[in-house]
Amino acid sequence: MSTAVVVDPAQEGPIGHRKNVLQRFFRHPTGVVGLSIIGFFIVISLLAPVLRPYDAARDRDLRARLNPPSAEHWFGTDELGRDMFTRVWHGGRISLRVGLIAVAIAVVLGTLLGLVAGYVGGWIDTGIVWLVDILMAFPGILLAIAIVAVLGPSLTNAMIAISVTQIPRYARIIRSVVLSLRESEYVQAARALGSSPVRIVAQHILPNSLSPLVVQLTLSIGVAILDVAALGFLGLGAQPPNPEWGLMIRDGFAQFLRAPWMSIFPGLAIYLSVVGFNLLGDAIRDVLDPRLTGV
Repeated sequence: MSTAVVVDPAQEGPIGHRKNVLQRFFRHPTGVVGLSIIGFFIVISLLAPVLRPYDAARDRDLRARLNPPSAEHWFGTDELGRDMFTRVWHGGRISLRVGLIAVAIAVVLGTLLGLVAGYVGGWIDTGIVWLVDILMAFPGILLAIAIVAVLGPSLTNAMIAISVTQIPRYARIIRSVVLSLRESEYVQAARALGSSPVRIVAQHILPNSLSPLVVQLTLSIGVAILDVAALGFLGLGAQPPNPEWGLMIRDGFAQFLRAPWMSIFPGLAIYLSVVGFNLLGDAIRDVLDPRLTGV
């Protein structure tokens, strides 16, 4: 008499599976372009203090104020004579850091809420779903503005506000995945063997929930960068003299007819970084989707 063996998909050849995923990803032109753009911005932002040191209090030259792009100042100068090229690259350190941290906080909290709601169920699930629905009823940027208005304008509060607006997305994604996995055969087998709920969630459910989580994460970073810039433009995020992209666009808004480069170059940096994360997210979704890859 043969015995059926229930195998957890998360345990089926992880090394070979990862290798195949990486091979498919690097054959995806969109993913390679997106990863290249993101890598460029990350490397330049990390090396900015070494390549182009910047001190907002001292790097001013009023004799060179509002100079157009030239060999000396590739991106021109602002109203205080500060080099825009240097400020744009240092601004990337702020925008990328805040975006990444905000999304990381949202991923952790949203994943925990989704796991608890999906696996425990009952009134806890109902309460979490109501909370998520209430948060998602507000447009993200309006909710972020309201939170910063209560907490006070600062880069830290802007990061907290962006995290709060991102949490419901991850909670809903993880909850839906958990609902489909908690009654699967390998989860029932683990439960029958006496595994605790925490062990089942950590070893069987969470690993099989990572694919949609990774896709949403890469797409959310681009949204977070846009939100950071929007709050900075409204004066609710980074405060002067910090070289943040949204704040730089706001400073250049009043001088746009005389010095359009003050807004164009930080705006272009925002555009390229968001496009890079969106291309990467689309490629990861295509690679991990079995209906598209035939896996």
